[in-house]
Amino acid sequence: MNSIQEILVAQGIKAKQASRFLATASTNIKNEALHAMADRLEAGQAEILAANAIDLELGKKQGLTVALLERLTLNEGRIHDMAQGLRDIAALPDPVGELIDASRRPNGLDISRIRTPIGVIGIIYESRPNVTADAAALCLKSGNAILLRGGEEALNSNRVIARIISAAACQCGIPEGAIQLVDSEDRAAAVFMMKMHEYLDVLIPRGGKVLKQVVLENAIVPIIMTGMGNCHVYMDEYADYTKASKIVFNAKVQRPSVCNAAETLLVHEAVAVEYLPGIIHELQAAGVEIRGCSKSQEIVPGILAASEEDWAEEYLDLIMAVKVVENLDEAIDHINQYGTGHSEAIVSESYGNVRRFLAEVDAAAVYANASTRFTDGGVFGLGAEMGISTQKLHARGPMGLKELTTSKFVIYGDGQVR
Repeated sequence: MNSIQEILVAQGIKAKQASRFLATASTNIKNEALHAMADRLEAGQAEILAANAIDLELGKKQGLTVALLERLTLNEGRIHDMAQGLRDIAALPDPVGELIDASRRPNGLDISRIRTPIGVIGIIYESRPNVTADAAALCLKSGNAILLRGGEEALNSNRVIARIISAAACQCGIPEGAIQLVDSEDRAAAVFMMKMHEYLDVLIPRGGKVLKQVVLENAIVPIIMTGMGNCHVYMDEYADYTKASKIVFNAKVQRPSVCNAAETLLVHEAVAVEYLPGIIHELQAAGVEIRGCSKSQEIVPGILAASEEDWAEEYLDLIMAVKVVENLDEAIDHINQYGTGHSEAIVSESYGNVRRFLAEVDAAAVYANASTRFTDGGVFGLGAEMGISTQKLHARGPMGLKELTTSKFVIYGDGQVR
C-alpha cells in the first residue's frame, strides 16, 4: 500500500473502534457534543472565513463556475446556520434503540425490532463545506462514525471545520476516530475509499454526474446514491397564474445552484399563450437564460432553442428549459423520461390532475402547488441531511437521522429450542 492508502486504513481502523463506543453512547453525551461543536464553530468563525477565502481565491484562479463558487462560499450567516443546524439535530429524538415493532410468537418467543446505527459511514462530497458539519452531526447523533472526503476546492475550509468539531466532540468524551477528514487532494484517496469494505459500512456520494459515475464504476462498499436534481414544474391547464408565476420564479431563481432548484418548466398548451410571456419575462429580468421548444419560441420570440440534451440537464445555474406539452400525460411522460427522481411539482386547481400527477410521477418528492425548493432535511423537520437519496432501497428523499440507522431483531426466550 502507498502512504495515502496506509493513512486511510489507519483512519478506517480508528473509525471502527469509535463506532463501537457510539453504538451505545447515551443521548446526553451525544447532545452535549453537538452543542459544544456548535459553540466552537461560532467561536472559530474568523479562522473558518480565512480558510474559506483561500479556497475561493484558488477556485477563481482555477475557473470554477459561478454556481460552484456560490456553493463554496461561507459567510457569517452560513456559519451561524451551520451551528444552529447542529443544535437543531441535538433537539431531535435519538433514533437509536427506538422500537420499530414487536410480537409474541406462539412458541413464547418475544421478538422485537429496534433501530441501531449503521456503523461507519463514508461520504464523498463536493464544494459545500457546510456538509462537513452537517454530515458529522447527523452521524454522531445516529451513533455512527464518519469518514469525510470533501472536494479539493474546499479543502482548506473543510480542514478547519473538521478540526474544530472533532476537537469539541472529543472534549465531551467522544472518541477521536468518530469524526475524521480525509486530508488529501489526491483523487486516488477517494477511489480507495470506495473499496474500503472492511472499514466502511456504507458510502454516500454527494456531488455531480462525474463523481457519481466514478463511484458506480469503482465502489465495492455498499452505496446510497444521493441525487442530481433535474427538477420540473408543470403548469397545468387549470393552473392559477399568480401561484404559478411565484412558484416557477422561486424554484428557479431563489438559489439556482442547489439540487432542488427547477431546471425545466412544462406548460399545458391551453394556457401557454396567455401565461408564458409574463413568466418568461420575469425570469429573464432576473438574469435567467431561457431555452425553449419550438412552440415556446413562437409564443416568446427571441428565446434560445432547446436541444435534446437540455431536457436532461442539471444546470445548477440561471438557465431554464421550457417546453409546451399537449396534456397531463405528455407532462408526466416527459418527467419520468428525463427527471432524476428528485423533486417534481404541478401547479393546478384540478383535484383529479393533481392526484394523477402525485401518483404517477416517479420521484422522491412530488409537490402540488408548491416550489421544489422545499425538498430539504431541515424544512421537512429532519434537522440537516446527508443528501437527497434518489434511489429506492433503504432511503429515499432527504436523509435524516432515521435514514442513517438500520435495525436488529432482539429475541427473548425461556429455554425454547427448535
